[in-house]
Amino acid sequence: MCRLLYVNSNKEFKIADYLAKFAEISKQSKEFQGHGWGCAYSQNGKWQYYKNVNPVWEDDFSKFGSTTRLIAHARSAFKDEGIIVENNMPFYDDKYIFVFNGELRGVKIKEDGRIGAEKIFNYIKRFDKGILKGALQKGTEIITKKSSYVRAMNIIMTDENAAYVYSQFNEDENYFTLNVKQSNDCIVVCSDPFVDENDWLKLNNNSLTEFKCF
Repeated sequence: MCRLLYVNSNKEFKIADYLAKFAEISKQSKEFQGHGWGCAYSQNGKWQYYKNVNPVWEDDFSKFGSTTRLIAHARSAFKDEGIIVENNMPFYDDKYIFVFNGELRGVKIKEDGRIGAEKIFNYIKRFDKGILKGALQKGTEIITKKSSYVRAMNIIMTDENAAYVYSQFNEDENYFTLNVKQSNDCIVVCSDPFVDENDWLKLNNNSLTEFKCF
């Protein structure tokens, strides 16, 4: 299963600073997170995207510069299959950016996508009526009902105004619980707290949390 990161600040920060911390928790994870990685970051009013099939901890982050919004994903491919850069997240279109961590079994929905996570992204967008939070709530509700078992379904999905963090899991609480560190000028959501950092809080299971942009 994968590792997720989202950062939003009212001041520009060096992307490398956060990716280095994210790479460390990915490298130290109990499950292998080295099947590639990707990120998206805002610069000059536009989103920039990057994907690499190599492990996140082997990359050079100095090339990314600074931003006020960052979303990243380190991949642990299901059954070690489909390890090509096209399957790396984030998945995105001209409105939304999406990262996923989890495992669903016996899913009875029909949707386009190379892998399960991309199908979930596309399925959620079916319910988009201009309010992303509503689409995410409706889409995940139906996916849950149409799955024989949800080991976990953690999603971070962004639009231009906010990030929406959905968390659901039925086992391995320590591994699947998402964590948040929030101050007056910065929000960080991550699969694990950064090493040697305090003041992290756990997000509730079966929750959908909105984090508005600064």
